[in-house]
Parts: sequence; structure tokens; C-alpha cells
Amino acid sequence: MIKAIDRFLDHQTMYRLVLYYLIALLGMTFALGFLKLTPHAPFALAFTTGVMLVACWITNRVFAVVFKVPANNESVYITALILVLILDPVAATDLKGIAAVVFACVWAISSKFILAIGRKHLFNPAALGVALSALLLDQPATWWVGGNLPLLPVVLAGGLLIVRKLRRLDLVVTFVAVALAMTLSTTESSQYATALTETLGSSPLLFFAFVMLTEPLTAPTMRLPRIAFATIVGFLFAPNIHVGSFYFTPELALLTGNLFAYAVSPKGRLVLTLERIEQSAVDTYDFIFSSPHRLAFEAGQFLEWTLGLDHSDNRGNRRYFTVASAPTEQTIRLGAKFYPRSSAFKQALSTMKPGSTIHASQLAGDFILPADPETKIAFLAGGIGITPFRSMLQYLIDIHEKRPIVVLYGAETQQDIAYRDVLDTAKRELAVKTVLAVARGAERGQYPGYIDARLVRLVIPDYMERIFYISGPQAMVKALREKLLAMGVRRSKIKVDYFPGFA
Repeated sequence: MIKAIDRFLDHQTMYRLVLYYLIALLGMTFALGFLKLTPHAPFALAFTTGVMLVACWITNRVFAVVFKVPANNESVYITALILVLILDPVAATDLKGIAAVVFACVWAISSKFILAIGRKHLFNPAALGVALSALLLDQPATWWVGGNLPLLPVVLAGGLLIVRKLRRLDLVVTFVAVALAMTLSTTESSQYATALTETLGSSPLLFFAFVMLTEPLTAPTMRLPRIAFATIVGFLFAPNIHVGSFYFTPELALLTGNLFAYAVSPKGRLVLTLERIEQSAVDTYDFIFSSPHRLAFEAGQFLEWTLGLDHSDNRGNRRYFTVASAPTEQTIRLGAKFYPRSSAFKQALSTMKPGSTIHASQLAGDFILPADPETKIAFLAGGIGITPFRSMLQYLIDIHEKRPIVVLYGAETQQDIAYRDVLDTAKRELAVKTVLAVARGAERGQYPGYIDARLVRLVIPDYMERIFYISGPQAMVKALREKLLAMGVRRSKIKVDYFPGFA
């Protein structure tokens, strides 16, 4: 069952999964509404949904043209549906109510453009929209999606899928634990059971945690800042937390956390210009970009890359790719493998010419070299999964730093081996031991077949002393991780490269 779920998640982008989740919640609400199991009339809900989708879409198109950035329809639909699920529906005759929801939509979408520093927006759009609606129009969010017990199974099931996809269990658990602890600390002990029941079953706690808190552009990407972010928001989320007569609402708690996230996160969005394209292996190319200013990152981290697409497919116009260049290089390198039926994003990427631009943001990832240069390391790569190791090895070459590294690199054929030049230089200058595992057509000195336990034991006799880094296709990463665990390697000594987008 878990494997089937993971296969499904591996073939969904993060944004598409959240969109499906919101659509499922809205569809369930319509069905329950006709059965009178939810408080809102289906027709009013349908009307409000239409108004919000149109208002958000138009606002996004206008600002995208004005600010000359790619329009992302999935993000627009996600924001609109969140607003539908937390603001009360309005009737077609309620002009004041219609104006209020349009106001929330316009501010939610426009905040991505005008409340941004370095083209990176500061606040969760939906949270800002409803906060301003409450402050200026006295039309607050009711968060009704969290107050309907019949919707709880869908909220919980879909939310857990999002958490598994994003690998943000630490974020959600910390937030929920702190919010519950603060709620109980301000509640009489005789009312603990009631407080827990209402908070978990009849409040926006879970929906807020699964959808709002995990929004990647306004939350920290590194683990410790992420835990601190969850703690701050969880503390302020508790219903009885106030400063004098001012009480926090869920959206205000999140907006406060967003300010902290901005303070501790990489700043801005880059507009990169393509300089040239290099072929690194069969059907594998490196796109080499210049940047208006130097990108500060650690070898092995990744960026979210955005292209303006005239006709997007169901995978959207954003992708996560490792920065294949080293922090010491002047250019920014994106390595990608192309398949016969590539996505619309990769098709557009393949047609880029020198001078074309792409947007890059949301630098993240803890798949980086250990701080201690004496730590023994093993790199296990498959296919294009060699990109983070290319970044790390080139960085070590440039700073002339030797480390006890062994590289096992798996490829289908000789033509599939990428970055031979970097691997050869690392071997020659840094004494990095590299063994190529070639499934078909292995040459002398290479291992015939795929990376397996036998190869690990043969090449790395001190494997119990090493930290293993695994990068490549998801199936390979999972299989090697299980093999290493079976060999006795501790979980804490296995690091896997992970992207929150399409795997």
C-alpha cells in the first residue's frame, strides 16, 4: 500500500497534489451540502467559487504582464480554492459580500508581486488576503473547512499525502504540538478533553497545518529554522494568545511566522540568462546561465526553476533541479536528461537559445557536504543523479580540498555517463576513488551491472564508517537505501537527495 502511494506521489508535482486536495475538499463539500450535512448552500458555494477563480485569474494575469514574470495558473487556482474554503460563501444578490471576497482575492494575488523583495513574496497570499479583508472590511475568515466534522476524513487523508510528498512531518508535528500545548496551558484542567476535541475536530488546525503552513515559498527550507518557524506559528495560533486586547487569528499567526521565515531564508528570485548549452551524456544537457548577481549556495542544494509556458501540461511550469555548478564557479548550471515524451517544461527548456531567460528561486536542500572535512563519505549516484556530486566535487577541486570520498556511479551504457571530466579531475587531483557500474557494455575496470550490496562491500570495505549520499531515480534511491539498512548502516548515516516537486 505504501509503495503504491509513493509511486502516485512520485508522479505528481507538489502544486498539482495540493490542487487535487483542495478540489477533493470542495467536491466533498458540495456533495455533503446537497445532503444538508454542511452549513453552506451548494449554489452559493458554486457562485463564490466561480467569482474567486475569475478574480484571482484576472489579477494574476494583469500583474504578471506588468511585472514581466511567468504566470503560474496552478498557484492561482490553489490560492483561490483556499480562499473559498476559509471565507463564507456569498449569494449572487449580496453585493457587499461579493465585493469583500473579490477584495480578498485581489490582495492575495497582488501581494505576490507588490509585497515582494527581490521578486520573492513575503507573505502567504491567502493569509494576507483574509487578514486585510478582516482589518479593512470587517469580513474575517471563518475557516469553515476546519469546523465541519464530516470533512475531517478528507482533510486528514489528503493532508497526510501532502506531508509525505513534501517531507515536512517535522514542521507539521512541531506546529500541532506547540499549538495544542499552548491551548491546554490556557485552559482549565477540567476542560482539557473538550479543548482537545474541539481543537482537533472543529478548528482549522489540521487544514492550516497541511496547506497553509507548508507553503514552500513563505516557509524556511532548512530544518532548524523550519522547526523554529513552526514553533512561532504554533504559539501564536492558540486561541487565547493575545497582546493586551489584541488577539491573534490563524492568518495573523502565519503572517508573523512569514516575517521570521524571510529573515532566515535565502533572499530573492533570480532572472538567469542562458549563455550556452553543453551535452554531458546521451540525451543529457547542461544549461549554463549567467546571473545578475552571485548566487550564495552550498554545493548540493537545489532551486525551483520557472519557465513561461504558452501551453502547460499537468505538471505545470515549475521544476526543482539541483544546481549542478559549484559555488566557486561564475555561472549557474542546470543539468537535465530528456526523454522521448518529455514534459511541456522540458520541451520548452530544450528550445531555449542563448539570451533566453529563466526564473530561479527558493534555494533549498540539506544534501550538502559535512562540516568536518575528515568525515568519510560515499557518493552513490544513478543517471542524472550525479548532478549534486558534480557540484560538490568541482567545489572541492576549486578550493584544493581533499576529503575521504568514494564515488559509485551507475549508468545504463557508456554513453549515459555524465561529467567524466570532473570525475577524472577529482580522481587525479583529490585522490577520489570512483567506480563506474555500467549495466550494458561495461569495460575493463568497471563493474558490470547496477550498484548493489556486493559492489559496496567490494569497493568500500569500511562502509560502516561512512556517511552515504544517494542521488538518482526514486526507485534506485529507495532500493539502495533499503540495501544499506539491511547491511547494518544506520539510518542517520544515509542521506538521500530529495525534491518537493516532480520526482
